[in-house]
Parts: sequence; C-alpha cells; structure tokens
Amino acid sequence: MKITKFGGTSLADASQYRKVIDIISADAERQVIVTSAPGKRFPGDIKVTDLLIQYAQLTLAGAETAELADTIYERYETIGRAFQVEQAVLEDIHTIILDLVSITFHDSAELQHTFKAHGEILNALLFASCLNSVGIPARFVDPRELGIVAQERDHEVVLADETYRHLNQFNLGAQRIVVPGFYAYTPDNKIITFARGGSDITGSILAAGLHATMYENFTDVDAIFAANPQIIDNPAAIKLMTYREMRELSYAGFSVFNDEAIIPAIQGHIPINVKNTNHPDAPGTLIVSDSEYEARQLVTGIAASSRFAALYLHRYLLNKQAGFTLKILQILYKYGVSYEHMPSGIDDLTIIFDKSQLQPEIISHFLAEIKEEVCPDEMEWIDDYAIIMVVGEGMRNRVGIIENIINPLALHDIPVKMINQGASRISIMLGTDRADAANAIKYIYNRFFNNNYLEV
Repeated sequence: MKITKFGGTSLADASQYRKVIDIISADAERQVIVTSAPGKRFPGDIKVTDLLIQYAQLTLAGAETAELADTIYERYETIGRAFQVEQAVLEDIHTIILDLVSITFHDSAELQHTFKAHGEILNALLFASCLNSVGIPARFVDPRELGIVAQERDHEVVLADETYRHLNQFNLGAQRIVVPGFYAYTPDNKIITFARGGSDITGSILAAGLHATMYENFTDVDAIFAANPQIIDNPAAIKLMTYREMRELSYAGFSVFNDEAIIPAIQGHIPINVKNTNHPDAPGTLIVSDSEYEARQLVTGIAASSRFAALYLHRYLLNKQAGFTLKILQILYKYGVSYEHMPSGIDDLTIIFDKSQLQPEIISHFLAEIKEEVCPDEMEWIDDYAIIMVVGEGMRNRVGIIENIINPLALHDIPVKMINQGASRISIMLGTDRADAANAIKYIYNRFFNNNYLEV
C-alpha cells in the first residue's frame, strides 16, 4: 500500500484533477490519497488557502464576507461540475463555507486554524466525490477518524504519542481513502494546522503509521535537482538520495520538502518518491535510508539560503573564560531565541541565527544585553549572511573535499566567512555574503558536476 500526496498545484483545477485521477487509476497500491488545498491555476492567481486566510481576517474584523465566500466556493464548484459531481455534494461544500463565519471559537487562533484547514477539508471531500463519479470507489476520511492528535508546544505543533497507535488499528478497507492534509486535532477536539510542511507532514505521518511500502509525493517538478534551476541551467536530476541528504539540503533551501516534514517517514523507514503530476512516468527522485544507499558520486546536491544573520564576538583569551558562552545562551533563552550554529576559535565566536525566526526589536534587545554582560573587545551583527550546504554521502570517506569546494571560490575572489563540517561528514557548510551565494553555487557545481569529478 502506498501513501500518495498531491500538492496544491496538482489539484488546482479540473484538468489537474484528471491527471491525478489517471495517476491513481494506474496503480491499485495507491490506496491512501492526501490532498492539499487548490493552488494557483496560473501566474497571479490566488491559492485557496490564501483566500481562506482573507476570509478569516474579514470575519475577525466583522466585515462583509459573502462575496469572498462565493469566490472560494466557485473554485470547488467549477471542478465538481466538470466531473458531474452530485449537486448535493456541491451544496454541502457551499454550506460549510458559509457556516464558517457562524461558528463560535475560543479565540482568534482557533478561528484561523479552522478556516485555513478547510482548504484541504473541502478539497478532500470533493476529490473523493470525483473519484466515485468516475467509478473509483472512495471515501473521505477526516484526521479525527484516523486519530491524528497534536498540540502546540513552544510554538511548534507536536504529534501525540497515541496517534500511531490509532493508525496501527485503522482498517483501510477496499475503497480508496482520501485524507485532507495540513491539520490535526487537539486533545480537546479542536482543529490545529501544522506550522511547517503542511500536507507533506500528514502524508509522512500516514506513511509511518499505516506502514506503507512507499510515500509518493507528487509535485510540479520531474525530480529534485542537484542545484537550484534558477541558478544553474539544466542542473542534474537526483535519482537516488538518502534521508540525511534530503534533510541537510532542505535546511539550506531545497523547497520540495520542509526539512522537518518527512521526519515521520524517516523514523518509519518508508521510502519516499518525489514525482511530477504532469509527467507521472518520469522516475522522479527516490529517497531512502543510508543503509539502502551506495554512493556513486561525491556530491549529491548544493543549496543555499539567505535567511541567516550572524553575531561575531572577539575577546582575547575567550577560550580561558569559563561561562562566557553560557552567559550568552542564558540571554538568548530569556528572549526565546534559538541559534543555528556556533563556530568558534580561541579568541572568536560566531553565532548564526535564522532571521525568519527573529523580530527586529528582539534583536536589538538581546544584542544590548550581550554587549553589557560579556564586554567583548569587538562585536558585530552581520545581517548580510548566506549559508551554502554541499551535501553528499560520498564525501564521508573522501580526503580533500574541502579543498575542492574552497578552491573555485578562491579563484573567483569569493570570501568564505565560516566553514563547518557536520559530524556525519556528509555535509560541509559555508558562510558567505548574500551577494556571493549564487555565484558560489555556480562555481562549486561546476567543479563537481561539469569536470568529471562525479564518481566516488
């Protein structure tokens, strides 16, 4: 049995629905389908999730919502009519949309979670009806029925331990099962949406909990590429990679998966196949555990992200001062700030932060306290910071990898502010100026992929 998840672009309109139905029809093992909300149909279009966020905001403001509710409904109605779905189904969808504004919620957060989740809920309801209308027996299954329970803890949505016990006991039956992605239920039966990864997380949870043979993730690309196609023309497609490689590359900017979304599938040792809804016969990218992988090339992928900033501190004999780092960490803890990396020397310390997790006013406060508490000889906040990840299982036992990464950058006068090799030895992280990141990727890619330097 396979878990097959389709993203918003894959389910954006009736023509995409037809492609998805053909994909499901082609393989009887595709028994559990996870749906996202309808995405953009064309450049400049609005995702249904974004329309629902607007709907929630208007509701909270006590403003008129009828026109927007009709716009949301039209997205589903157009698809349903193309598949001659029963009028009663469409009327139910319309009623659900209109009734959202009448529900009493405990607070605004609960309202927003519920409104957003309905993009997936209604698409799963509609998709199950479309399958039935073309002769494929299917039923809608809500995450509540599956026992997918989670709660917010430290600003993260954490899955309850009993979820997998419930999934292990769930009887799939003979019909196709259509499950809306993106949300779970709290212990007190309220909807809560996943903060990151959306429907990818739902698919990953189901793959692990239902012991799937494969988790297929259908997107709008033929494969995961070795580098960003916006930077490298026609980059190599990655046919096979490990979970660890995917996690490392996702962290640094690969957009196919959020780096946390596939953790349940990883823990369940479920192979993941990333495929293209528009070219379903293409093999895509298969992601497996490292025990099932034999490296045939040194570098699997190169990624970069400019969402970082760094705090540089210099103080003579820093390495002799007990508690220096502890004082800094206590200040960061006070402000609820986590750091990403902390490379150091005998007199120097650099702390790297994910800026997307920071508010500007918090930055100024904790910087002032750090300066007062540890009295550095030199202190600099580096806002212009990018991290480049060079990742490959084949790098683990190869001597001279760092030299081959750094040399092309030195030849093109690109300064490297930080080098860090992970303990697994399958990734090397570089810190550069944001303006240099794209060129750095080009030069590193050329060294490993265009100069016969591929094989281990």
